[in-house]
Amino acid sequence: MAALPQPPLNWEASATTTHPQISSTLPSEVVACLKNARFLHLATCDSVFPHVSLMNYTYLPSTPFSPYPTIIMTTNPASKKTINLINNPRVSLLVHDWVSHRPPTRAPDPEREGSPPPQATRSSLASLLLNMNTSALSSISTTINGVARLVEQGSEEEIWCKEKHLENNTFGDQAREERGLFGSTPNAGAIEGDGGTSCFIEGEEVSVVIVRVKEGRIADWKGGVKDWSIVTEDEQDGRGRQGMINGVS
Repeated sequence: MAALPQPPLNWEASATTTHPQISSTLPSEVVACLKNARFLHLATCDSVFPHVSLMNYTYLPSTPFSPYPTIIMTTNPASKKTINLINNPRVSLLVHDWVSHRPPTRAPDPEREGSPPPQATRSSLASLLLNMNTSALSSISTTINGVARLVEQGSEEEIWCKEKHLENNTFGDQAREERGLFGSTPNAGAIEGDGGTSCFIEGEEVSVVIVRVKEGRIADWKGGVKDWSIVTEDEQDGRGRQGMINGVS
């Protein structure tokens, strides 16, 4: 049997807790990533298969309704992810701050158009992304585990969350440019000022999802990982010992 290739020197095992960090606040790298990223990936699960959705989001260190780090999203109440959340509120989020455009391969495939699509090369926005020096980015990703809940419709909390979420996800000219590149969204033409974003936030049929951040893992492009967990000062005093991080004590 051929010998397995040796891992790079910066590779480290990550099946268990790695470099654990317990704090009452999010690590600075995670905060920076949440502030800089445009989207996150939301993973929900039914009793059989996980389901991943690309989501707009708003990160807040706390809200008038919760002292904990919070992520706000909105969803169609009839969607697969909403049904999953009702049955299983435990979620995982993935956020990263590097450009995810797939560069040309050494062996060009004539059947692959590439990403973003060809018309994107005519856009100043796409050109900026394609030519961006990725070394200027911190190049980390963070997995965030938490518990989600659907905010009561018509409540003061829902109104407040929708306002904050809309403030954080209205991109004006950039949104209109992207809409032309990557396809229009339902009802987007009727909301010219924000590229159609608000129709997914302000509509009466839209449900607000709140995720209380509990724990997670930071990974960099070199293979390094670091686990972290958020606990209140009362929880720290009550435990008197190291708790669980990513499900591992």
